[in-house]
Amino acid sequence: MPRGAICAAFRVCEGVSGNREPRFSINALGTVGSTAFPDVFRPKPCTRQTDIAEQGQLMNEIGQASAGPDVATCRARPLSIPIGACQRQINWRYASAVGTYHLLALLALLPWFFSRTGVALAIAGVFVFGSGGINLCYHRLLSHRSFSCPLWLEHALAMLAVCCVQDTPARWVATHRLHHHRADDQADPHSPLVNLFWSYTGWLFLENTDLCRGVAYDRYARDIVRDKFYRWIERAVVWITLGQSLVYFAAGFLIELLFGGTLSAAAQFGASIWLWGVVIRTILVWHITWCGNSFPHLFGYRNYETDDNSRNNMLVAIITNGEGWHNNHHADPNSASNQHRWWEFDLTYLFLRLLVLLGLAWDVQLPKVLAPQRSPDAGLKR
Repeated sequence: MPRGAICAAFRVCEGVSGNREPRFSINALGTVGSTAFPDVFRPKPCTRQTDIAEQGQLMNEIGQASAGPDVATCRARPLSIPIGACQRQINWRYASAVGTYHLLALLALLPWFFSRTGVALAIAGVFVFGSGGINLCYHRLLSHRSFSCPLWLEHALAMLAVCCVQDTPARWVATHRLHHHRADDQADPHSPLVNLFWSYTGWLFLENTDLCRGVAYDRYARDIVRDKFYRWIERAVVWITLGQSLVYFAAGFLIELLFGGTLSAAAQFGASIWLWGVVIRTILVWHITWCGNSFPHLFGYRNYETDDNSRNNMLVAIITNGEGWHNNHHADPNSASNQHRWWEFDLTYLFLRLLVLLGLAWDVQLPKVLAPQRSPDAGLKR
């Protein structure tokens, strides 16, 4: 994508800058940063009063707000892009990856790359890699520590997430914890109060100094980088990404040969397995994740008066296997379940319950409030 086109897209509907009056209170904020933030982490004027715990603690309660009357209703205001992204330097690493995968996906229009097995792998992969890797591991396990499991299983789930090409565990966790810490403030890496394009995918394409690995990891992912396995992933992430393509193609190629196919047929089957099982699946998981980052901060209803604009969106919850109950999650981020009402179905949590039954998960954090209060604008869409 040309540099001018990307930069122009960011200018569309970009929020105006200016003074913003304080609009929230936070009852509990545990975590990870030092007692003083440098300017890059504290845009002026400051819009949030916080108490920051000492360095090195887990993000046990970051972003958590009460549903009680002492928390003011969020009033959505337009935002400018984060100060760390104001230089508008293109993040070519992300832009080239996203562009390349979408161009490769056009091969699916050619009959030679089609196979029913490949399509089935893409559909199954959305759940296995998306829900198991991103939702369960990167989000609920590593970012919020909402349950415990054997270390070998944690690492296996993390490898599934790495194969979704959403960066390393430490980078993903640091970005997400910063999002909770400064949700719908200017420092939020991907708030839709800038504009919907920015929140959906635009934030990926601009370098953001707030997310520089050294700074972000030290503040928000110190517990992750203590693990030598995750430090190894930092070095090997590109090879892991390329390796999954080789594995999928080789598996399809060899299976076709074992069933008596010709070399040409084996190459065709291997290519279809690779295209649908890796490329198409990765793109689908990308867009599912991007939906969860953006739409539930604009459209839906609120069970809780949180300090941000998070909302519960049923359509996004269906698409993301439970991540669309976003207001529930921001009100109680440590909970392993986003289901706070009987009809708020959370498929990712059901998968976790299966792991519990198998003895592979424990210390599961459940919602602290099961009968949430409704906000005055509950049921209204913005």
